[in-house]
Amino acid sequence: QVQLVESGGGLVQAGGSLRLSCAASGGTFSSYAMGWFRQAPGKEREFVAGISRSGNFITYEGSVKGRFTISRDNAKNTVYLQMNSLKPEDTAVYYCAVGPSAIGLQKFERIDYWGQGTQVTVSS
Repeated sequence: QVQLVESGGGLVQAGGSLRLSCAASGGTFSSYAMGWFRQAPGKEREFVAGISRSGNFITYEGSVKGRFTISRDNAKNTVYLQMNSLKPEDTAVYYCAVGPSAIGLQKFERIDYWGQGTQVTVSS
C-alpha cells in the first residue's frame, strides 16, 4: 500500500507560480512512475504531467508545456510540480498518482494509487 500526500496548493494571481509536492510512503518509490493530474469543477480528471521511475522520461499535457515542470527526488520519495505563468484555467484540485509507466499514467491505462489532492486557485 502506497500513501501519497500532496502539498503546496493555494491561491495565486494569474502569472504567478506555485510548487506542488507529493510525498510517498509505504512502497519502493523508485520503482514507480509518478504523475500529476487535475480536476476542475464540473470537469473530468485530466493528466497534467508524468515522469518515469528514473526521471529520464517526462511527458506533459499540451496546455502546460513550457509552463509546468515535473521532477522527482528518489532519495526523498517526493515528486514535484513547478507551475509557472499560471492562468485562471489552471484552477483545479491537483492529484499525484503512481503507476508502472509515465505513458500508462498519461493514457489512464493503469493508476495504482492516488493522493487526496491539493487545491490550486488562480485569480484573474
